[in-house]
Amino acid sequence: MAHKKSAGTTKNGRDSNPKYLGIKLNAGATALVGQVIIRQRGTDILPGKNVGMGKDHTIFALKDGKVALSYKRKTSFDNKVVKKKVVSVV
Repeated sequence: MAHKKSAGTTKNGRDSNPKYLGIKLNAGATALVGQVIIRQRGTDILPGKNVGMGKDHTIFALKDGKVALSYKRKTSFDNKVVKKKVVSVV
């Protein structure tokens, strides 16, 4: 027979790995070709000039230059006007 009572299972014994999302190059920083500017989930920030977007919504530079941040008025599907951030390389 056991001398100690067995420990029960835990319900919160898991943790996910970090995803390292966010802005990697701020406005005014110098970007090289292919360099990641923003990693995001969904299109919170839209791509502008000289900037591409990957299938996981990662925004990266297509040309060398400085990172610029601007705003764009977009009409949503329910006719609401929303101000969206647009990042581009100038």
